[in-house]
Amino acid sequence: MASAKLPQAFNFDGEVALVTGAGSRLPGEIGNGRATAILLARQGAKVALLDTNTDWAADTQRMIEAEGGRSEVIQTDVTDEESCRQAVQRTVQLFGFVSVLVNIVGVGGAMGDATTLDLSAWERDLRINLTSMVLMSRHAIPEMRKIGRGAVVNMSSVSGLLGGNPSLLYPTTKGAIVQMTRAMAAQHGPENIRVNCVCPGMVYTPMVRGRGLTDELRQARINQNLLKQEGTGWDVGYAILFLCSKEAKWITGLIMPVDGGTTAGKADRPALKADVLAEQMTGIANSQGVKGAKL
Repeated sequence: MASAKLPQAFNFDGEVALVTGAGSRLPGEIGNGRATAILLARQGAKVALLDTNTDWAADTQRMIEAEGGRSEVIQTDVTDEESCRQAVQRTVQLFGFVSVLVNIVGVGGAMGDATTLDLSAWERDLRINLTSMVLMSRHAIPEMRKIGRGAVVNMSSVSGLLGGNPSLLYPTTKGAIVQMTRAMAAQHGPENIRVNCVCPGMVYTPMVRGRGLTDELRQARINQNLLKQEGTGWDVGYAILFLCSKEAKWITGLIMPVDGGTTAGKADRPALKADVLAEQMTGIANSQGVKGAKL
């Protein structure tokens, strides 16, 4: 008697994913959004690549097509509700439905404390980092309800879990995303829509490299985690892939650090000066998908 064929693990055939910030600032380089989009497509999902910069997203699309995957570039400003609505609508027109939403867009944003930061920048960056995820969810979740299932993953940061960041805006918004994820998980769990969150540490991405990362600072970043290894966009992407998968069907409301153990405890630490420099880099996050975003 022939044994039953086991289902393929992490099979995304029949899934349709929206990924915000799906481009990357340097051609061929891998940021968090691009890695996530490629991995979802590699496992069989059809992927809508949302970004304000269509050239960046088109580069991601070429990488996906080179592996035989299917994706579509959709120009989107995630701070504008109508743009979000149109992006979801276009995805449904192209692929029939939506089952996965990955909210990645974010900026380091306004620096300073409550007495010094620019309040107009504060309002702008709150909308980029936090409200954008609400706007995308506002229009994607009703489509998930139609098929009776869905998975949402929100991008936070270890700065949303730990103190000590020199910025007020960045850790505030990232901490809010953590609690927003838990609230959304409670609200949409009965609808079979799972909502989880990843909190990357200081991974090495093209945007970080483009900000003038020195060898000293790069090593300081590595020394902050327990594994003494440098993380990349792929590490973040694989965590998101898992949370979106059928294998994670009984997981919702999870806040998952992807940080080499940074939030688990302290290893041998570099000199204080290097610590401060590394902390200043924690405000760097994906800014794709935001019209006119500046870091």
